[in-house]
Amino acid sequence: MERVFQPGNKFHSSDHPLKGKWRSEIFQNNRAVILEVGCGRGEYTVNMAKMFTETNFIGLDKKGARLWKGAKTSNEENILNAAFLRTQVEHLHSYFEPSEINEIWITFPDPQPQQTRENTRMTSPRFLEIYKQLLVPNGVVHLKTDSVGLFEYTLEKIKELNVEIHDCTHDVYGRQPVSDLLQIKTTYENRFLKEGLKICYVRFSFREQ
Repeated sequence: MERVFQPGNKFHSSDHPLKGKWRSEIFQNNRAVILEVGCGRGEYTVNMAKMFTETNFIGLDKKGARLWKGAKTSNEENILNAAFLRTQVEHLHSYFEPSEINEIWITFPDPQPQQTRENTRMTSPRFLEIYKQLLVPNGVVHLKTDSVGLFEYTLEKIKELNVEIHDCTHDVYGRQPVSDLLQIKTTYENRFLKEGLKICYVRFSFREQ
């Protein structure tokens, strides 16, 4: 599909040709770029792109079978402000220049509850440092999750950093009104809600040093 991009091989020995050029070559504008990491079927990416037509959105996932649904929808509905990237989060530096991204969304990542898997959590210090480098100054990170454990872990880690927390709740739908942005639901979220789980959300930005 024409709006899906991936490395030519499994090795990242050099930067991708699109690094630093997403606005000029793919979106052909100079508008903000929002990245969703671990986008799965692309439900959040696609719906945000429909909601904010003057903003550019990129959904990232390592599995092509997951990306197919969102990419297919974008093609069929001619959603030109959405694109998809197939790679691992740890390789983001091969695809984006520092300060190329305005916001990052992390939607229902695998909580990786085992202590030995901490380094693979999408909000571990390892990944937070990557986000910080690629975001514009004061760039924003959103986390939406059903995992209280991952949520508390994330709050603990970001409080160790120079961040500003703009919004934080252990129950998105327990407060009113719920913004249109937070009402977008993924397949996983609908499943969690049917199980009676509460959805946690935090929005924060890295302060300039």
